[in-house]
Amino acid sequence: MASSTTAIGIDVGIARFATKSDETHIDPLNSFKKQATTTISQNHALVCIEDLQVRNMSGSSKGTSEQPGKMVKQKSGLNRAILDQGWGEFRRQLDYKVAWNGGMLLAVPPHHTSQTCPCCGHVSKDNRLTQAQFLCVDCGYANNADVVGAINVLERGYRLLACGESAQSGRSVKQEPAEGRAQKLRSPAGIPAL
Repeated sequence: MASSTTAIGIDVGIARFATKSDETHIDPLNSFKKQATTTISQNHALVCIEDLQVRNMSGSSKGTSEQPGKMVKQKSGLNRAILDQGWGEFRRQLDYKVAWNGGMLLAVPPHHTSQTCPCCGHVSKDNRLTQAQFLCVDCGYANNADVVGAINVLERGYRLLACGESAQSGRSVKQEPAEGRAQKLRSPAGIPAL
């Protein structure tokens, strides 16, 4: 049984190694030397992360002789940055440490997490015009884009729990409830907060 009763959503990135839905973040340098996964697993009973396919994200961009890749140099640099961050190892350590402490790790679908407004639910690439800033073109909600991503990751985790699923893949086969967007970080009505 987990000693903690709180939940957290985590958005991983390049500029910030991990941004949490409580608006704190972990810097990219020496993140494993600080044993960040231990602290997270001890302080949160539910940890929600994006179900990122790191191998696919860091694939070669060279292409073939018939169809050469575009922006190969930039993609190569991004690939190195993704692999250097150690997102896969971070998830692996979180998975076993959260379970060891009696908690639950949920991997949720990553699509549009930093383009969806956590206040009104409006989804648009125009909501995130820069890497760091989010500004909803519909309701005007503004925040750091990585914080928005983490808030949405946590919301998706709650929705997966509401559907009665705990699959690590995060790919829901059940319909997620449409309501609850404006509740932000609160748990759905009638379900005890974690």
